[in-house]
Amino acid sequence: MRLANKTALVTGAASGFGAEIARTFAREGAKVALFDLNGPGAQAVAREIGTDALAIAGDVTSARDVTAAVAASIERHGRLDVVVNNAGGSPVADTATASPRFSEAIIRLNLLAPLFVAQAAYGVMQDQDEGGSIVNIASVSGLRATPTSAAYGAAKAGLLNLTLTLAVEWAPKVRVNAVTVGMVRTELAHLHYGDEAAVAAVGATVPLGRLAEPVDVADACLFLASPLASYVSGANLLVHGGGELPAYLQAASPED
Repeated sequence: MRLANKTALVTGAASGFGAEIARTFAREGAKVALFDLNGPGAQAVAREIGTDALAIAGDVTSARDVTAAVAASIERHGRLDVVVNNAGGSPVADTATASPRFSEAIIRLNLLAPLFVAQAAYGVMQDQDEGGSIVNIASVSGLRATPTSAAYGAAKAGLLNLTLTLAVEWAPKVRVNAVTVGMVRTELAHLHYGDEAAVAAVGATVPLGRLAEPVDVADACLFLASPLASYVSGANLLVHGGGELPAYLQAASPED
């Protein structure tokens, strides 16, 4: 029960590893609020978790919705100890022809929205004796070239810098860390990678031999949110199975 007597707000918690983060935190004793544009989906996960869970429907890119979500979480649970900025993502798009509106929306979702949530949370956490912890979900796309996802990769790179900045600016009351996630097997994995054979083939390109499971991401967030990481701030925890096998290895030994 690493989060006993703690409260947490998880964005993008209606599905995928956002839902698994909420479940994991609840199993570890936290009272959880699930904030998602998909209200019915968040409610379904909240019912699964139990009576202490709160589902909040809203848009993380709206500063007004974010403020309301933080207020609702505090009204229900009395305080706010942990925030996980998980909401994000992007469809693929040709960089040369992507519209300004599209690019602005992707950056707003993946960079500005976490900032809005962090600002709202900090306003509460700074006045709590034990402060709080913020975990930003980043992506390997922010660490390498990301063709057809340029705005997304740039936003995630910016999120890592934001993590470092807030960790310094908001210390010592609020710890701020990032989890950089690689490829994850979620309920929508087949849309990205194909059938099971394709998923296995993609997983074989990872040194650990598989895609991450949602619980792998959730456990990393649990560590950073828990007292086990009480002296960890400004860190970027890589959850990518060792990264990607270098292309030259396959080129040099194509028969393998």
